[in-house]
Amino acid sequence: MKTLYLECNMGAAGDMLMAALYELLDPDARAAFVARMNDLGLAGVAVQPRPAAICGIAGTHMAVTVHGEEEEAPAAHAHPHDHEHNHDHGHGHDHDHEHEHGHGHDHGHDHGHSHHHATPGQIAGLIDRLPLPAEVRAAARAVYDDIARAEAKAHGCAVGDVHYHEVGALDAVADVTGVCYALYLLGAERIVASPVHVGCGTVRCAHGVMPVPAPATANLLVGVPTYGGTVQGELCTPTGAALLAHFAGSFGPQPVMAVEKVGVGIGTREFGQANCVRAFLGESAEEANGEIVELVANLDDMTPEGLAFAAARLLDAGALDVYTTPGTMKKGRPGHVLTVLAAPGTADALARAVLRETTTNGLRVRRCGKYFLAPAQRQVDTPWGPVRVKVAEGFGLQHQKPEYEDVARLAAQQGLPFAQVARAVEALL
Repeated sequence: MKTLYLECNMGAAGDMLMAALYELLDPDARAAFVARMNDLGLAGVAVQPRPAAICGIAGTHMAVTVHGEEEEAPAAHAHPHDHEHNHDHGHGHDHDHEHEHGHGHDHGHDHGHSHHHATPGQIAGLIDRLPLPAEVRAAARAVYDDIARAEAKAHGCAVGDVHYHEVGALDAVADVTGVCYALYLLGAERIVASPVHVGCGTVRCAHGVMPVPAPATANLLVGVPTYGGTVQGELCTPTGAALLAHFAGSFGPQPVMAVEKVGVGIGTREFGQANCVRAFLGESAEEANGEIVELVANLDDMTPEGLAFAAARLLDAGALDVYTTPGTMKKGRPGHVLTVLAAPGTADALARAVLRETTTNGLRVRRCGKYFLAPAQRQVDTPWGPVRVKVAEGFGLQHQKPEYEDVARLAAQQGLPFAQVARAVEALL
């Protein structure tokens, strides 16, 4: 399986991710990538890969400039439009977080950019007009939607009241679409990321001193494994957090894989250790693509009626499946082994339901890897009417099975044997 592993030992920012992915592209694809990124129609925006090195590690710094100037502050950060702007510079960026960890947090410069803003809707419209594949535009919009929701929650305002500073917005649109486009070109079937190093301490922003990770970043990383470490400063930006949360299918150590290419995206700020994101592309063996929890209890003192009722109640409570197998319990008593299959998020509630609905005083819990074929549905037309077909695909396999209720309905309506209708449907598959 074509696998991409993102090592975020020093957090992540949009341009660092873009640079690391750029290095994984073939030389011709790299040139085409840069040419397309510079022909998006984003006013004044230019993308230029530059050779760089940090702590003796060679890689690429992706310079994203707006009217020839590389932005120091993050476009992804936003604010509700109704607060006062007491910034000394003309960008008016709400936070000081983006781009390759290559900046400080005290803005002493005095740029002359006008103080304009862009709403989430305007950003979405801008992305929809970009000359990129529809899949790339959809992914970029989804990432921006996540950022807008995170910023709205951080500021305690409605999503519609979140405004991005105009100059920085173009900058971040290039970052987000660049990462989405590079991933589209790489075509990885599986994306895994390391736990994300977010840094520690505080960061000074336009509105005061803020804890690390910044509130919007923390909102975006809910459910993602993170750690603070000892590095003082903000390592993961909102853009980096949103991209990781959207694309990574799982987080953890690098899977066993035959690495074919390594990409290094380098930041310019020095932290005393290599400030970079590394990307590893290669082949990994197909592994379990899900998790399931087994709840198991031995029962030797329930009637068949009581056990059947309990199984029905457990299914109603959200169990994926409930079944029993006969067994010999303590003192040679005949009984049943009750097994309940549950999604990991429902295991606790179903464990309590087993204790409530059965006579057991305890149960065993096993968390298991799960291989499964992704379900889908299609329809075939028979001489007697349409029949739904269950489809399951994955791992290069496909299973198809006619829907029992549809076959039984047609057989009853036409006065035909069930097997005859089923064979007719299977012949159409």
